[in-house]
Amino acid sequence: MKRISFFISIIFLATATSVFAQAWPAKPVTFIVPFAPGGGTDISARTLAARLTQKWGQSVIVENRGGAGGLLGADAVAKAKPDGYTLLIANVGITSINPALYAKMPYNADTAFTPISLVCELPFVLMASPAFAPNSVKELIAYSKAKPGLVTFASSGNGGSPHLTAEIFQAATGTKWTHIPYKGGGPAMVDLMSGQVNLLFASVLEGSGHIKTGKLKGLAVSHAKRNPAIPDVPTLAEAGVKDAESGSWIALLAPTGTQTAIVDKAAADVKEAVALPDVRDKLIAQGAVPQASTPKELQALIDADLKRYGRIIREQNLKAE
Repeated sequence: MKRISFFISIIFLATATSVFAQAWPAKPVTFIVPFAPGGGTDISARTLAARLTQKWGQSVIVENRGGAGGLLGADAVAKAKPDGYTLLIANVGITSINPALYAKMPYNADTAFTPISLVCELPFVLMASPAFAPNSVKELIAYSKAKPGLVTFASSGNGGSPHLTAEIFQAATGTKWTHIPYKGGGPAMVDLMSGQVNLLFASVLEGSGHIKTGKLKGLAVSHAKRNPAIPDVPTLAEAGVKDAESGSWIALLAPTGTQTAIVDKAAADVKEAVALPDVRDKLIAQGAVPQASTPKELQALIDADLKRYGRIIREQNLKAE
């Protein structure tokens, strides 16, 4: 009798779980972006949120919680109730850089989140101030070698993916620049345009508009292919720099403990949203590369990038500021 009751309980639990997942979302969902508004992560999040609001019939609210290299927003999601109503819009820095950069984190990076789906890749573009003399990667390398340490490059913060991309470039070209870290990509971009710093790696999504209007010079993109948003800007490989591809990506994560059925439904819906022509066109026009994934594929990407960037952080002895 007890055995029958046990199996009935299992069946009831499985049925209840399935029904709950099918009903999800039954109220607004919050996407926490752990950065200030206006950056590549934020823009991509809002593009996805608008489409999922239509798909789900529930508002998808984008909430910016910047600070501490993304740790504050990520921590809020890590400690949120795992019911599918508070999700994290993460980039490569959150999942694959911070764990190697910070000696201590407010949550366990290995166990805090469950991957849902990749949303898009964010290739970087190397941009120069209009007042800076070099107009190509070849000229930049020659100029940098003639004046080691005098070329300055901005970043959105010490140890972030734009900073590490610049470190990869220097290692690949035998150049030496001086790093000027900022508290976010916005202030870095402003000082680049005013000529306070010489160079900046940032997402194509953030930089393409400034390149098109002539406010900045686009020297090269860090992706394997040219970007449709700035088709005249060559890749690093085309410019003669090999094995220096880098960049970021945007993904959706849930707090660990979120039901598998909800994770799978969210992943399927993200895949459907990213494949829609209007979403794809909008992301591409902004410089992103639409790219959904399964939860398993996203976890493999996180692990591979953690290994790659962790090596650079250790070799350069980088520390969070």
